[in-house]
Amino acid sequence: MSGLSLFLPCAAGAEDFLSDEVQRIVGRAHEKSRGGVRLQGGGTEVMRLNLHSRIAQRVLIEVSLTPYRAEQDLYEAAAAVPWEDWFTARQTFKIEVTTQHSPLKSLNFAALRIKDAIADRFRDKTGVRPDVETRWPDARVFAHLTTDTLTLYIDSSGEPLFKRGWREDKGEAPLKETLAAAMIAASGWDGTVPLYDPCCGSGTIAIEAAQLACGVAPGLLRRFAFEKFPAHRASEWASLKEEARAARHAPQAPIFGSDVAFRMVDFAQRNAQRAGVDGAVSLRGGDALQRMPPVDSGGVMLLNPPYGERIEAGGVAAARRTGGRERAQVEEGGDMTGDFFPQLASHWKKHYAGWTAWMLSPDMKLPSRMRLKETRRVPMWNGPIECRLFRFDLVKGSARGDDASGRS
Repeated sequence: MSGLSLFLPCAAGAEDFLSDEVQRIVGRAHEKSRGGVRLQGGGTEVMRLNLHSRIAQRVLIEVSLTPYRAEQDLYEAAAAVPWEDWFTARQTFKIEVTTQHSPLKSLNFAALRIKDAIADRFRDKTGVRPDVETRWPDARVFAHLTTDTLTLYIDSSGEPLFKRGWREDKGEAPLKETLAAAMIAASGWDGTVPLYDPCCGSGTIAIEAAQLACGVAPGLLRRFAFEKFPAHRASEWASLKEEARAARHAPQAPIFGSDVAFRMVDFAQRNAQRAGVDGAVSLRGGDALQRMPPVDSGGVMLLNPPYGERIEAGGVAAARRTGGRERAQVEEGGDMTGDFFPQLASHWKKHYAGWTAWMLSPDMKLPSRMRLKETRRVPMWNGPIECRLFRFDLVKGSARGDDASGRS
């Protein structure tokens, strides 16, 4: 495989960070575009990007770019692609369609016409039509429709790249690993100072940071669709993985995580062990409103606190708000986290002077609610939720006589 046009989609707002990452991984010219990065490459680049990218959602290979006006045009464009170069009639496939201002009325019918074209081509060439499998296909075909163009891609990743292979224990609304990686990149954290997530949940941010700090390639624990390509070079792939394993090293600075729910801390510890970084990250239970800094030297806090569709913050704020009930579902009525953020800011002012805090939130007025002045806000999307990653440079508050005896 050579001379391929590659597209790496990412979460909206993460394009700049993905662009920097692609440069580090393959060291070649590329183009940042809306929703991702484009570049030219070959089989080696496909394998390297799947193995090492922390921010991309997939590595897609463009196989066709054609104009269209009606569904029949989609059929003809798909029928002209040599799909037999990518999978066999004995393998299963799936069609996924995305659009941007397409005039077509039915995306389901558009997907059906593309599916028929692929199956008919195999039937004409081999006498056998491949089967469609919607859950675990051998090959995934992505079709993107604009107002007048159809782009067809073959997916080299298989499962989306945020599925690193270590998360088996998770809580409600877990943060995707790719978004956690984008948050780390946006913060500028490079592993040389301590990092702490005081609302760590099942450990996504802390584990992602630990793998980065230890040089652990994010794709080492999983399989990829390109391993089933007819032209796959298994020996080169084995060499690339061995090279990645040899690059592992000890972290320069400690990484910490804590959560008010001890069950989630247990989940995080098991996930860290599977991810191979349990020795590099320290995870403990505790309320974010009460825990003291894990180190005296200062560092970076990075957190994705509960909000919106997610659950209410537990611990002190919840107990004061709900009369002892540990947590409540936000969707049952109104904003249930109103007390948490001002109390958190007050706690930080008293005990975290010298730290830099980065917080992901969909609340554009969060800084005023916390009575903190942000020094930066980075647009990011958490799935369908538009968010901002706020940076707060913490200085000592007006409180006097703060008691730091609870440090641990």
